[in-house]
Amino acid sequence: MPFPSLRTRRRHERSRTRPRVLTAVTAALLVAATASPAEAYPRPGYVTGDVRAHDPSMVRAADGRYYVYSTHNLVEMRTSTDRVNFSRVGSAFSKPLTWSSGYGTTTDLWAPDVSRHGGRYLMYYSVSQFRSNNSAIGFATSPSGAPGTWTDHGRVYSSTTNDNYNAIDPNLIVDSSGRWWLSFGSFWSGIKLIQIDPATGKQLASNTRRYDLATRPLSVEGAVEAPHIHQANGWYYLFVSFDKCCNGASSTYKTVVGRSRSITGPYLDHTGKDMRSGGGLVINATQGSTIGPGGQSVMRDVDGDLLVYHYYTPEGPERLGVNRLAYDANGWPYLT
Repeated sequence: MPFPSLRTRRRHERSRTRPRVLTAVTAALLVAATASPAEAYPRPGYVTGDVRAHDPSMVRAADGRYYVYSTHNLVEMRTSTDRVNFSRVGSAFSKPLTWSSGYGTTTDLWAPDVSRHGGRYLMYYSVSQFRSNNSAIGFATSPSGAPGTWTDHGRVYSSTTNDNYNAIDPNLIVDSSGRWWLSFGSFWSGIKLIQIDPATGKQLASNTRRYDLATRPLSVEGAVEAPHIHQANGWYYLFVSFDKCCNGASSTYKTVVGRSRSITGPYLDHTGKDMRSGGGLVINATQGSTIGPGGQSVMRDVDGDLLVYHYYTPEGPERLGVNRLAYDANGWPYLT
């Protein structure tokens, strides 16, 4: 369902004046030349209720209700009938996952990615600990997406302290040819991609290659994570988060995008810079009371594409952010 009308939203927000966003590139130029930081990007869309969601992934279920899945507590779940008012409804899993104890936790599951294919719901999730790449990605399925209906299928992919990548922050995409792929990655050597077998949900045995999609120079601590690939307008768009997460009002997260005609890349930004060399167009960043927006996913709803993410305010913990995505005349996404 669409967001409340602009008039309704303004009753819930302090009024302010900002320039209309015309295109991603012209908006960036306007910000650099004339605007204050508070005018750079639209505010998060109005949501209410239990909206303390970190690394959110949202799906619309077959019955029309929305589910938001997020980090912690066996994958926290919230639901809404109108995409505005959200309630906490429990967790995806009803008991700890014993197999994940080798990665430091059986209950604190991170960064779920949920989608619906072939009449069932699929979830990829992360198990790890801060500042460690002794990590793994797990896989689960559900007939309805509801709390307690998820069956876990264990580990899909992993990394160790001897590897130069980090197997967390998974995202599943089915390409234009019907092939399944999983992107993932955080810090270290950046964002990776592997091919998935639709029959098992795990890596395709006939293609064990690990593709490189994005990285950043060591001078900025290699801070690139939370990949999400979204197909639109004949492009594959790679959304990632740059900089520092999970530090409340001190977070510096921002949402960045590049694109490619091929699912395996290369992904370039609006200037032609390769994301494997630190490229990326910033489409959302700290401004005013919206701090460190990132941990994003993209959802295609009945009224268009949505960017779903978390952010912080000066006063409190993480919050759910939802904005519509639009595309400029050159096909670059921007928030509305």
